[in-house]
Amino acid sequence: MFSNLSDNLQETFKKLRGHGKLSEKNITDALREVRLALLEADVEFSVAKEFIAKVKEKALGEAVLKSIQPGQQIVKIFNDELAELLGGDAAPLDLNPPARILMVGLNGAGKTTTSAKLALHLRKDGRRPLLVACDLYRPAAVEQLVTLGKQIDIPVFQPEPGEKDVLKVAKAALKWADDQNGTAIIFDTAGRQEVDDALVEELKQLHRFLEPKETLLVADSATGQQAVNVAKTFDEMIGVTGLVLTKLDGDARGGAALSMRTVTQKPIKFVGVGEKVSDFEAFVPDRMAGRILGMGDVVGLVEKAAEAIDQDEAMRMAERMKKNVFDFNDFLSQMRMMNKMGGMQSILGMVPGMGDKLKGVNLDEKRMKHMEAIVLSMTPKERTRPEIIKASRRKRIASGSGTSVTQVNGLLKQFGQMRKMMRNKGKMSQMMKQFGGGGGGKLPF
Repeated sequence: MFSNLSDNLQETFKKLRGHGKLSEKNITDALREVRLALLEADVEFSVAKEFIAKVKEKALGEAVLKSIQPGQQIVKIFNDELAELLGGDAAPLDLNPPARILMVGLNGAGKTTTSAKLALHLRKDGRRPLLVACDLYRPAAVEQLVTLGKQIDIPVFQPEPGEKDVLKVAKAALKWADDQNGTAIIFDTAGRQEVDDALVEELKQLHRFLEPKETLLVADSATGQQAVNVAKTFDEMIGVTGLVLTKLDGDARGGAALSMRTVTQKPIKFVGVGEKVSDFEAFVPDRMAGRILGMGDVVGLVEKAAEAIDQDEAMRMAERMKKNVFDFNDFLSQMRMMNKMGGMQSILGMVPGMGDKLKGVNLDEKRMKHMEAIVLSMTPKERTRPEIIKASRRKRIASGSGTSVTQVNGLLKQFGQMRKMMRNKGKMSQMMKQFGGGGGGKLPF
């Protein structure tokens, strides 16, 4: 997400840091590049113009121009203003009873999937969410929500087949919810290809009846300025309390996220960052600003790790590494942990200072799947004793995993090097320093 913008901004700031002292011309030239980077990222023109004006006013202050590290000072100003542009402080959902959440948006934005993602997020937060299918027009919309509800084990209210009266469905759903002992009800509503009178009128009636605490507009970030216009229209028509941006992982520009908050003056509350139901995050402006500027997101990384990693499994693996024991079962376990955290690219993107190092590096997720397939094609004995995997076994493993003998050989070589490095505490400490920024800490063994 934001990869194009992030690359351009980091390049500009690298030039600024290269100057011992900064002149007004240095700053003006840099901000011109920043403005172009924002416009290329599909940020709305007036938003970009106002943002640059605020940064310029502070960047030309005497404290910056006379400071020992003016380049760093400007990056700090930019980070603060970017966090403010994205929404200042994070705005949590209003979940005071009755906690009713109305999900609105156009077809194709991902409302139904986002409703399920939000339900799962609330359950992880200790709530008891319920889902209500109110999209009575899109074929299979109800079935889709029911299927997602079964996947995440969350109750779903489904209307009678052929029902077209959305208010009747909402009334029946509220009675059903009373018996479910839920603490938050999420209503998935119908969308259209574009905002029309029929859609708006139906949503207005539903909104008046439910009096939801939250009306969340689900918008596809990849549609850029169209998403901004849709957000503005929905807010004017029914009044939204927050935004949910979907498909942020697939949008290299990300300008919609930077524009929507300013244009609608409504907070971005959540973002969808992948296809899995678990690929859903609360939107925290200052942390997102850090990611855009290549400063990482350590808090987000820790939260992902805490959610994905089984503590008992992590302790077991640490003990094995302490004893210099590491086999393909451990390797497989580590790969699965990384996948739960969103994959290597996602993890390294949240590590401070890794933004520049990732440029041009292709962390192919398909290769990770091939590696997993190779390990799964090994016998239990081969996984614990890789040294017995000779030519005939390698041929069998390649055939069973749908890969080539060359790929199997490559993995075995890589695994051997990893094993060797783990037995060399000096090299391991050096590697950890590189990832941690040279902290000088010792490994726990």
